[in-house]
Amino acid sequence: MEITLANLRRAFREDGYITDEEVLLTVYLALKLQKPLLIEGEPGVGKTELAKVLARIFQTTLIRLQCYEGLDENKALYEWNYQKQLLKIQLSKDAGCPAELEEDIFAPDYLLARPLLQAIQAEEKVVLLIDEVDKADEEFEAFLFEVLSDFQVSVPELGTLKARQIPIVLLTSNNERELSDGLKRRCLYLYLTYPAVEREVEIIRARIPDISEKLAWQLARAVAQIREQQSIRKKPSIAETLDWARALLTLGKDSLDETTVNQTLNLLLKRKADQDVFTEQVGARRLVMASQDEKR
Repeated sequence: MEITLANLRRAFREDGYITDEEVLLTVYLALKLQKPLLIEGEPGVGKTELAKVLARIFQTTLIRLQCYEGLDENKALYEWNYQKQLLKIQLSKDAGCPAELEEDIFAPDYLLARPLLQAIQAEEKVVLLIDEVDKADEEFEAFLFEVLSDFQVSVPELGTLKARQIPIVLLTSNNERELSDGLKRRCLYLYLTYPAVEREVEIIRARIPDISEKLAWQLARAVAQIREQQSIRKKPSIAETLDWARALLTLGKDSLDETTVNQTLNLLLKRKADQDVFTEQVGARRLVMASQDEKR
């Protein structure tokens, strides 16, 4: 697909990823400039889904590096296949030909590529998702600089390995900690928020064509009401809104009612404490009333 704003807009809509022009323009620029895109925002606003959408519309592989505390170079970049190396050493000793053994066992055949190296070595342009980078240590951020700046990695035994095709790189962050200026300088930046009610209705109807307009609006208004509650820690994601919509269709519902809300609340709120807060501060009756309020 030729990368133009019009083509990208059409591809997103055909895939059912509904977004605004700011997001579309930033993604377009990241693609054209071949720059990594750093996406911040609360969990569930569609950061990871954006990487999946790009992989689908470009019909390419999505390579995902899930970050966590203590993630190091070995798990992100490469490891040597120690078992294969030991076997080679033993076979060379048995055959009485240990010469040049060190060079042999540090050949590319003995390398176990992890996500970053997989993306660098890929023959086609892939999507590299570095997910929840804020969970990794600051030292790991510094390690990423070479990859994000020059699209290359250094392996001491082999030298510098440059990308065969510059990957489409997306980094996501849930704002658990402040990321370094060095990382941000190497990326274009995008902040995603939960969609407005009107936009979430579009998303619901794009992903679930069988749903009625009336029910889509009720669900979007209800979810917006829940997200407004500051005491609820784990707010419903867009994916959970879609799961709720599919569940109500499966149950044959064409509108929200108190009983249905109480019976299916666990599809939206997956912490007992959040369910208790909902019951105390909102309640099913108030939620149903909010879902019918056309002013929302």
